[in-house]
Amino acid sequence: MSSETSIKELPATSGAPTLPSWQLFVLAGLVGATLVVVVSRGQSPAAFILLSLVVFAAAAVGAAALRMLVPFVRGADALAVPVVAGRARAAIEREKTLVLRSIKELEFDYAMKKVSDQDFADMGLRLRTRAAGLMRQLDAGAAYSTQIEEELARRLAASGVVVGETPSARFCSQCGSPTAAGAKFCGQCGHRLETA
Repeated sequence: MSSETSIKELPATSGAPTLPSWQLFVLAGLVGATLVVVVSRGQSPAAFILLSLVVFAAAAVGAAALRMLVPFVRGADALAVPVVAGRARAAIEREKTLVLRSIKELEFDYAMKKVSDQDFADMGLRLRTRAAGLMRQLDAGAAYSTQIEEELARRLAASGVVVGETPSARFCSQCGSPTAAGAKFCGQCGHRLETA
């Protein structure tokens, strides 16, 4: 199940953003700690702190258990981070480069007889699987850029700007420097430009 199909399967009426699971557990820990403090009035401050830490530890265990069990229910792509921002894309590209470099080093070590056949097969499979997953993530992020380009072209067309059309270049007849579109005087020498 790819990230694109999971986005399309969401109901159209769900306009409100939902909390990620880790934020839900942090919120549950805060509410639980508040309830512990309210219920255990008359206790020492050390008991308040200890009980609050126990509640936060329980929330952390719950978040870790959910993160561990979600891939069994939804598949391996359930926890994949969608590629949205440029920083995330750069990090994924950097990791892809490192994985591909590791594959080359593994192949070199195998050719030099430093790695056994079984180790080469096992490590090669893991590295190639990781590289393929990173490449799928990068390809999925390309859909966002095409959507942005289409939206930009639509808005520019609505405002009357023709996409791909460049204004004709104008040059000063006195000094030969390029001038801005619609300028009446040259920005370099101040010569009055001919109107076309």
